[in-house]
Amino acid sequence: QVQLAESGGGLVQAGGSLRLSCVVSGRTFSRYGMGWFRQAPGKEREFVAAIKWSGGSTEYSDSVKGRFTISRDNAKNTVYLQMNSLKPEDTAVYYCAADRIPLRAAVTRRQYDDWGQGTQVTVSS
Repeated sequence: QVQLAESGGGLVQAGGSLRLSCVVSGRTFSRYGMGWFRQAPGKEREFVAAIKWSGGSTEYSDSVKGRFTISRDNAKNTVYLQMNSLKPEDTAVYYCAADRIPLRAAVTRRQYDDWGQGTQVTVSS
Protein backbone atom coordinates (compact mmCIF):
# COMPACT_ATOMS: atom_id res chain seq x y z
CA GLN A 1 0.00 0.00 0.00
CA VAL A 2 1.17 3.51 -0.74
CA GLN A 3 0.84 6.53 1.56
CA LEU A 4 0.09 10.00 0.22
CA ALA A 5 0.50 13.29 2.08
CA GLU A 6 -0.71 16.60 0.62
CA SER A 7 0.49 20.04 1.66
CA GLY A 8 0.43 23.61 0.43
CA GLY A 9 -3.20 24.52 0.90
CA GLY A 10 -4.32 27.76 2.50
CA LEU A 11 -6.25 30.98 2.14
CA VAL A 12 -5.61 33.15 -0.91
CA GLN A 13 -7.36 36.05 -2.61
CA ALA A 14 -8.99 35.66 -5.99
CA GLY A 15 -6.41 35.97 -8.73
CA GLY A 16 -3.67 34.58 -6.53
CA SER A 17 -1.64 31.38 -6.76
CA LEU A 18 -0.89 28.32 -4.67
CA ARG A 19 1.22 25.23 -5.24
CA LEU A 20 0.08 21.96 -3.76
CA SER A 21 2.49 19.09 -3.15
CA CYS A 22 1.83 15.42 -2.56
CA VAL A 23 4.62 13.20 -1.26
CA VAL A 24 4.19 9.49 -1.89
CA SER A 25 5.82 6.76 0.18
CA GLY A 26 5.62 3.01 0.51
CA ARG A 27 6.05 1.87 -3.08
CA THR A 28 8.02 2.92 -6.16
CA PHE A 29 6.52 6.27 -7.11
CA SER A 30 7.29 5.95 -10.80
CA ARG A 31 4.98 2.93 -11.02
CA TYR A 32 1.95 5.14 -10.45
CA GLY A 33 -0.10 7.50 -12.49
CA MET A 34 -1.10 10.41 -10.25
CA GLY A 35 -4.11 12.64 -10.05
CA TRP A 36 -5.62 15.55 -8.18
CA PHE A 37 -9.29 15.76 -7.22
CA ARG A 38 -11.26 18.26 -5.20
CA GLN A 39 -14.43 18.30 -3.14
CA ALA A 40 -16.38 21.41 -2.24
CA PRO A 41 -18.94 21.42 0.60
CA GLY A 42 -22.12 19.65 -0.44
CA LYS A 43 -20.65 18.50 -3.75
CA GLU A 44 -19.17 15.29 -5.06
CA ARG A 45 -15.46 14.82 -5.42
CA GLU A 46 -14.43 15.89 -8.91
CA PHE A 47 -11.46 15.36 -11.17
CA VAL A 48 -8.96 18.22 -11.50
CA ALA A 49 -5.79 16.96 -13.19
CA ALA A 50 -3.79 13.80 -13.88
CA ILE A 51 -0.33 12.82 -15.06
CA LYS A 52 1.09 9.49 -16.14
CA TRP A 53 4.27 8.01 -14.69
CA SER A 54 6.68 9.71 -17.08
CA GLY A 55 5.04 13.11 -16.95
CA GLY A 56 4.68 13.05 -20.71
CA SER A 57 0.90 12.97 -20.71
CA THR A 58 -1.49 15.11 -18.68
CA GLU A 59 -5.23 15.67 -18.46
CA TYR A 60 -7.22 18.56 -17.01
CA SER A 61 -10.82 19.32 -16.27
CA ASP A 62 -12.29 22.08 -18.38
CA SER A 63 -12.77 24.25 -15.30
CA VAL A 64 -9.04 24.46 -14.56
CA LYS A 65 -7.47 24.10 -18.01
CA GLY A 66 -5.10 26.96 -18.69
CA ARG A 67 -4.89 27.94 -15.01
CA PHE A 68 -3.60 24.80 -13.25
CA THR A 69 -0.53 22.73 -14.08
CA ILE A 70 0.22 19.24 -12.81
CA SER A 71 3.80 18.02 -12.69
CA ARG A 72 5.85 15.37 -10.94
CA ASP A 73 9.39 14.78 -9.76
CA ASN A 74 10.01 11.04 -9.61
CA ALA A 75 13.32 11.56 -7.83
CA LYS A 76 11.47 13.28 -4.97
CA ASN A 77 8.39 11.01 -5.02
CA THR A 78 6.28 14.13 -5.35
CA VAL A 79 3.46 15.36 -7.55
CA TYR A 80 2.58 19.05 -7.71
CA LEU A 81 -0.42 21.13 -8.65
CA GLN A 82 0.41 24.73 -9.54
CA MET A 83 -2.78 26.77 -9.31
CA ASN A 84 -2.84 30.25 -10.85
CA SER A 85 -5.61 32.80 -11.36
CA LEU A 86 -7.57 31.22 -8.54
CA LYS A 87 -11.30 31.84 -8.29
CA PRO A 88 -13.70 31.55 -5.35
CA GLU A 89 -15.23 28.51 -7.04
CA ASP A 90 -11.88 26.72 -6.69
CA THR A 91 -12.48 26.58 -2.94
CA ALA A 92 -12.44 22.91 -1.89
CA VAL A 93 -10.49 20.20 -0.18
CA TYR A 94 -7.89 18.96 -2.66
CA TYR A 95 -6.87 15.32 -2.70
CA CYS A 96 -4.05 13.56 -4.49
CA ALA A 97 -4.52 10.00 -5.64
CA ALA A 98 -2.38 7.16 -6.99
CA ASP A 99 -3.31 4.92 -9.92
CA ARG A 100 -1.52 1.54 -10.08
CA ILE A 101 -1.60 1.66 -13.87
CA PRO A 102 1.25 4.07 -14.64
CA LEU A 103 0.76 4.34 -18.41
CA ARG A 104 -2.32 6.55 -18.25
CA ALA A 105 -3.48 9.88 -16.89
CA ALA A 106 -6.77 8.66 -15.44
CA VAL A 107 -9.72 11.03 -15.10
CA THR A 108 -12.26 9.11 -12.99
CA ARG A 109 -12.30 8.40 -9.27
CA ARG A 110 -12.74 4.65 -9.64
CA GLN A 111 -9.46 4.39 -11.55
CA TYR A 112 -7.50 5.42 -8.46
CA ASP A 113 -6.47 3.03 -5.72
CA ASP A 114 -4.96 5.15 -2.97
CA TRP A 115 -5.83 8.59 -1.63
CA GLY A 116 -4.36 11.23 0.62
CA GLN A 117 -6.18 12.98 3.46
CA GLY A 118 -6.63 16.23 1.59
CA THR A 119 -5.59 19.85 1.99
CA GLN A 120 -7.98 22.80 2.22
CA VAL A 121 -7.83 25.56 -0.39
CA THR A 122 -9.93 28.65 0.25
CA VAL A 123 -10.15 31.47 -2.28
CA SER A 124 -11.68 34.71 -1.07
CA SER A 125 -13.39 37.18 -3.39
